[in-house]
Amino acid sequence: MSDHALVIGGTRFIGRHTVEEFLDAGYDVTIFNRGNHDNPFAGDDRVAHVSGDRTNEAELRRAGLDIDPDVVVDCVAYYPRDVHTATDIFSDVDAYVYISSGAAYGDERIPKREGGGETALCDCSTEQAVDDSMDSYGPRKAEGDRAVFAAADRGVNAMAVRPPVVYGPYDYTERFNYWIDRVENHDRIVVPGDGTNLWHLVYVQDVASALRTVAEEGAAGEAYNVGDGHAPVLGEWVELLADACDTDVETVHASERELGAVGLSLDDFPIYRGYPHLLETSKLRSLGWESTPHETALAETVEDYRNSERTGRDNGPDRETEARLLDVLETVQ
Repeated sequence: MSDHALVIGGTRFIGRHTVEEFLDAGYDVTIFNRGNHDNPFAGDDRVAHVSGDRTNEAELRRAGLDIDPDVVVDCVAYYPRDVHTATDIFSDVDAYVYISSGAAYGDERIPKREGGGETALCDCSTEQAVDDSMDSYGPRKAEGDRAVFAAADRGVNAMAVRPPVVYGPYDYTERFNYWIDRVENHDRIVVPGDGTNLWHLVYVQDVASALRTVAEEGAAGEAYNVGDGHAPVLGEWVELLADACDTDVETVHASERELGAVGLSLDDFPIYRGYPHLLETSKLRSLGWESTPHETALAETVEDYRNSERTGRDNGPDRETEARLLDVLETVQ
């Protein structure tokens, strides 16, 4: 008899890949969500679907009793109370894995380390714990981590996985697609700053495999960072994407002052971060996890971009403004 994995969420991006990861590993899988988005597994008799609102404790508890899972992967716990509730309901499962975030770290360090208190987590006030803005996202995820730690202290086999920005097929945020679209369709593009800003990213399938690895091999009360084995700077990402798209592109760097000439700033570009964001991943690697080579990850990501309507163009400067900036920079030079 196969082990049973319950994926809370499971139809959009990380959750979708997580379902496929556990299926490929021989698990029976059930997804639990409200059904507000298309279910890519509809008609797939390998995946059961239970409708319900994870923020409704009674509905989640009923699902837990009906499904009786061995493993729970929580893809959509956005508030600390979600984690407290889930770790209570699923206190006797073999593994409860909470998807946290690299944003949970409060200290700016290079790299951000997982254990030993070297890199502090964000504080989370009572107001932030129930706030729904992006300003409180990191604090809420950090408080979810602390809920996992508290559950482990009570004997629950609860763990957390912290990804940074995730890219790959079915990415509805389209942040990474902005750069694919630029590289695919234009000969000259603007890269903010000098192209050396560093934001550690992670391929979505590697997040899914990390979740299963932690569920099977992780230790209660631990948080595991997950990220690409090599962390390219933004200018290097553009070069890697040009290779993946089999195209040539000229990058033009623009400072904050130069961007201001057309009303832009460095932060208007997706995946730009002023201070380097790099996660240590040695703890996950010690469990046998490995990242996917960029050549493979980007080939699959570009193919998905080409087969979808997710251009990412709304995530950064419009092409008209970018073209005006290129003209300004060419005149100056």
